[in-house]
Amino acid sequence: YALTPSFHHSLCMCHVFVCFLSGKGRYGEVWRGQWQGESVAVKIFSSRDEKSWFRETEIYNTVLLRHENILGFIASDMTSRSSSTQLWLITHFHEMGSLYDYLQLHMLDASACLRMALSIASGLAHLHVEIFGTQGKPAIAHRDLKSKNILVNKNGQCCIADLGLAVMHFQDTNELDVGNNPKVGTKRYMAPEVLDDSIQTDCFESYKRVDIWAFGLVLWEISRRTVSNGIVEDYKTPFHDVVPSDPSFEDMKKVICIDQQRPNIPNRWFSDPTLTSIVKLMKECWYQNPSARLTALRIKKTLTKIDNSLDKIKADI
Repeated sequence: YALTPSFHHSLCMCHVFVCFLSGKGRYGEVWRGQWQGESVAVKIFSSRDEKSWFRETEIYNTVLLRHENILGFIASDMTSRSSSTQLWLITHFHEMGSLYDYLQLHMLDASACLRMALSIASGLAHLHVEIFGTQGKPAIAHRDLKSKNILVNKNGQCCIADLGLAVMHFQDTNELDVGNNPKVGTKRYMAPEVLDDSIQTDCFESYKRVDIWAFGLVLWEISRRTVSNGIVEDYKTPFHDVVPSDPSFEDMKKVICIDQQRPNIPNRWFSDPTLTSIVKLMKECWYQNPSARLTALRIKKTLTKIDNSLDKIKADI
């Protein structure tokens, strides 16, 4: 396929040649392509998910999102093939794939664990903050943060992808732009206030706190694959032991809101200073009361501190 992007990109009349299928997701396929000699990812949305495609395109086209821990956008287009509409989103390509895929195949040491955690926290802090000025950006909440929506770079850092459900907030006008997508996030990662419908949907802070809950679950996924004392757990999704593989809204509501369960913390984590610090952090993301949860910036600062202390220990050895 060759593609000509719309939306007046500086990439005027570029052509992307799509080579092979890289993965299938809930809402379409991701292909690996070539553009100007570089590999790019071409996400082809199914027509029923036009609203997610439109939302991602809209956000990438109206805000300054360039950040090493947020997936880099190149172009998007609506194109017609064999009388059917195809919706394309072209981004940077990360051959290591999603964090979900990566963790199933790789074990981590303490510094790799921290590198991943800190990079995700940095991307989330950048999303959440509003930057003022002509080259600014509104504050953005992701609303569907999970290991499948995080990609792994060659250097072991991560970047946040899939902004199809994102919410924007403009402080000067107090405008909350929730988009036009009726979809909600992934049930397994939903915060208690989403599951019991107590979330204040007219308050932007509420959406940021939902992201923090999900970030805590991602931290747990990473920690399971981090070796301490020669021991490591197999990769599992959050709440794998208490809900089915495709949990219903009611399944999750019972576990999170009624029983107030949290992911199991193995004892061996407490014998490792890095994992002990990360456990404390994830628990502060999982408060039932959303306003008690940490902010993305506080998480980023805490992880930086843990990282620095690990570097010091290594230097002393």
